[in-house]
Amino acid sequence: MTRREGGGREPRERLARFGRVLRERGLKSTAQRDDIARVFFGAGKHLSVDELHAAVKRVNLRVGYATVYRTLKLLKECGLAEERHFDDGQARYEPATAEEQHHDHLICERCGRIVEFNSHDLEKLQDRIARQLGFVVHRHRMELYGICAECREGRGAAAGAPAPARGILQV
Repeated sequence: MTRREGGGREPRERLARFGRVLRERGLKSTAQRDDIARVFFGAGKHLSVDELHAAVKRVNLRVGYATVYRTLKLLKECGLAEERHFDDGQARYEPATAEEQHHDHLICERCGRIVEFNSHDLEKLQDRIARQLGFVVHRHRMELYGICAECREGRGAAAGAPAPARGILQV
């Protein structure tokens, strides 16, 4: 099992792309928008609007909730963020990944930890099943819910253990 993580270059490239999209739309690149995008791309996890707002407030006390919400909406519209809805009912956002970095999610029902993974074998199996049933798949999303090893052993995020490093696990 290996972990593929975005390098330090990737957030800078996304910030530059965000700046280009703002200019194309005739919008200003403000310090608040830049701080929100920088925190979002560097967070390394799925964030709700509330979580992103709290994180950005540590960098810039003047950023309001509505500005965070509108900036996330803008990031989503320009293809730099993806909105996810897991079982907790709260919208969470993650930086959009290239098609070759498609991934699925394992979600701990106890601590809320989200693990991203990709399995070439699983993707081939899904394609084979779709073909057998006469489907041409354009996109899919898989979310598996259970209890993570840390929570089962009493040392999960709910018990105060640090979250593991982010990245897409190759299984």
